[in-house]
Amino acid sequence: MIAELGQVSLIIAFCLAVILAIVPLVGTFTGHRSWQALARPLTWGQFFFLLIAFFILVESFVTDDFTVAYVAHNSNSQLPLAYKVSAVWGAHEGSLLLWVLILAGWAFAVTLFSRSLPTVMVVRVLSVMGMISVGFLLFMIITSNPFARILLYPPIDGADLNPLLQDFGLIIHPPTLYMGYVGFSVVFAFAIASLMGGKLDAAWARWSRPWTIAAWVFLTLGISLGSWWAYYELGWGGWWFWDPVENASFMPWLAGTALIHSLAVSEKRGLFKNWTVLLAILTFSLSLLGTFLVRSGALTSVHAFATDPARGLFILMFLLVVVGGSLTLYALRAPLIKSPSGVGLLSRETFLLINNMLMVTSCAMVLLGTLFPLVFDALGLGKISVGPPYFNTFFVPLTFFAALTMGVGIFSRWKNTDALWLVQQLRWILLASIILGLGISLVYGAKFEFAVAVSLMLSVWIVLTAIKDILNRCRNRPSLLVGLQTIPRSVWGMHLAHIGLAVALIGVVMVSFYSDEKDLRMKPGQTVELAGYTFRFDGVERQQGPNYVSDYGTLQVMRDRRVLTTLHPEKRLYQVQGSVMSEAGIDPGLTRDLYVALGDSLDKDSWAIRIQVKAYVRWIWLGSLFMALGGGLAMLDRRYRIVARQRVSVTPAQAEGGLSAAL
Repeated sequence: MIAELGQVSLIIAFCLAVILAIVPLVGTFTGHRSWQALARPLTWGQFFFLLIAFFILVESFVTDDFTVAYVAHNSNSQLPLAYKVSAVWGAHEGSLLLWVLILAGWAFAVTLFSRSLPTVMVVRVLSVMGMISVGFLLFMIITSNPFARILLYPPIDGADLNPLLQDFGLIIHPPTLYMGYVGFSVVFAFAIASLMGGKLDAAWARWSRPWTIAAWVFLTLGISLGSWWAYYELGWGGWWFWDPVENASFMPWLAGTALIHSLAVSEKRGLFKNWTVLLAILTFSLSLLGTFLVRSGALTSVHAFATDPARGLFILMFLLVVVGGSLTLYALRAPLIKSPSGVGLLSRETFLLINNMLMVTSCAMVLLGTLFPLVFDALGLGKISVGPPYFNTFFVPLTFFAALTMGVGIFSRWKNTDALWLVQQLRWILLASIILGLGISLVYGAKFEFAVAVSLMLSVWIVLTAIKDILNRCRNRPSLLVGLQTIPRSVWGMHLAHIGLAVALIGVVMVSFYSDEKDLRMKPGQTVELAGYTFRFDGVERQQGPNYVSDYGTLQVMRDRRVLTTLHPEKRLYQVQGSVMSEAGIDPGLTRDLYVALGDSLDKDSWAIRIQVKAYVRWIWLGSLFMALGGGLAMLDRRYRIVARQRVSVTPAQAEGGLSAAL
């Protein structure tokens, strides 16, 4: 009966979401405060029953209840406990339940951390999030029930979890990524709620900005964890493949980055209001598009979950309703919203706008490359693939321009900036960036690489502009230490995130140009030299794992006749599914990774082995961590925790106008 309790909990949560989407929202337009007061309890109830459903599904996995179809298809009695729990979100139905639970969790967080906001605004935000929940809960109940039973002949044991997912990465990557995906629903709801009220001001931007940053931080960490997981788990040694599902998470990250900067202008100067709202709609719409791509069967990827066309059609219809409805409301309300004018060419607003354009253009480029093969195939024109050459050709130059404008924008002032003063601030930084970038690229590596030199110049440029801005802020203080203490957390967060981008850029260019690899046929006792390291193959032995049998390789790595480390690449045979998976042997380092993958047995003694020395690959994830930490610091800025209480009165005329605009 416990699985049926989970199903009942889903249905109750759906009913509460329907009420939340309708009754409190109508109350904001009619002035019924008792109806508005229902928003918070309904949100709490929805979250509570979804939490019950989630824990019931976890319990079904832990107790090996193979009468539940989802458990039978994605678990096995031999599966380690940690993977039984993570298998809950290892396939379509369970991951969708996690998605909806996180959505309800974000709504629950809004009820806790928005008590000082106007009641009408909070109620409308919660109602919009309730509408989103209605769509996804209906999708689950109709097409993706995680509690469906196998009634007649349930299996004695399960089919096992996909061996590719039997890894620590599954435990942390999807929940973190979903926190970012779904987190953008909050700023989307704030945007729609503000459009309903016809009021977009600095206060709206201030309320929305910390939620946007929080979602961006989680999405940054989620993408980074996915890159790290692919790097060590797939056995190729690559950290990014421009896979369509990778692109599906990267597109809302680009739009979300533009949104954060646009919100800054709307908060400080009252500009870009319409553009900021459009970005909020775009960012969440891209999150929904990513959900459609992963679950529709429209593409083939190791990351994709579902291949049922009915599911894809449902999500596509829901996507059209959300995007179409929000854009219709935007079209009705946006012309009524005015922004002040009087911005100079050399102003912070201008450079932030340029940054926005570059981010959105990059996003559009990725979107085109991701969807074009699908459209081409749907029109019956054949199958084509869009790979790294396309993405790198367009994305890399746009990134360079964004990095360049980033440094200039830091020193520009609101409204207008004196050109001579700006040149004085940046000339020595520009000269130092050119010298250091060229110098490092000439010294490092066997030959000069122009792309490396430009990338290093821009990375140094970003770091030096950040340091210079910090020193400028401390100039009129009694001491440097006192000055550093007076800098707001948002400024520290901005610079740390920008420095993180520079660190990641260094990692990307160095690992792309200065890595070495060899594919070899090796027998026990043989050695090979690569990038100054000596690798000695000591052979392979058979080992028994909890639910697999492993060919466990051993390689000694030496330098200057001194043993540095021992690497153990594996080939695992998962016995239930008969699947073979590679586990790379990796020795991590700040400036290089030693990476060894074990291939097939070629004869009695010989094995295929791939050896790689990956230069500065860890800097990619280190930079991502800096970016996430920077976002966290900015989110904790004092001005986002102290919001003046405001009372909003709704007249009958305003209610009628707002209701007609919403409909």
